[in-house]
Amino acid sequence: MARARRHDPERRDRIVDAALRVAGRSGIAGLSHRTVAAEADVPLGSTTYHFASLDELLVAALRKANGDFERLLRENPSLSAPDSDLADALARLMGEWMGGDRARVELEYELYLAALRRPALRPVAAEWAETVVAVLACRTDPATARALVALVDGICLQSLLTGGAYDEGYAREMLARLLNDGPKPSPPGSSEPPTGSTDT
Repeated sequence: MARARRHDPERRDRIVDAALRVAGRSGIAGLSHRTVAAEADVPLGSTTYHFASLDELLVAALRKANGDFERLLRENPSLSAPDSDLADALARLMGEWMGGDRARVELEYELYLAALRRPALRPVAAEWAETVVAVLACRTDPATARALVALVDGICLQSLLTGGAYDEGYAREMLARLLNDGPKPSPPGSSEPPTGSTDT
């Protein structure tokens, strides 16, 4: 008589969580069905059952990482309040995100940038960008919202790549300039960052 399969509805989610832990320790290069199965303490066949390819597993991992940041966005009332300072609210949100689990932020960007080489990830990466644009477009126009996303990505990536601390004041000033609420641009020929900025 065949052995009944044990009902385990949360196994897929545990596999995705395990994939994030493995990638967090060893990078995407260290990710395989075997390493994830070992981390999740499930049979190897379980990972291939739920995710036929490594790209499918990476898509699920990136989607989960995106969901975590999306919740952070949507649960922040200052971003949607019409009378709030959007530059200040966004700079504070970036500080909260960067000041948390930095390794997790690095992993999220690694998964995001992996879309450059893995076409299967591109729609999910695009979903993330469009989600953030949609949240910010409630306070500004879509074109400016996309520029804000690009600026946020640039500031965060430079901080991660240089190992420097996130400078909330610098981020706030640059966001305010983009939103036309801050100081006028520097005179032509000047590319100096504001006083107190990081080396980014």
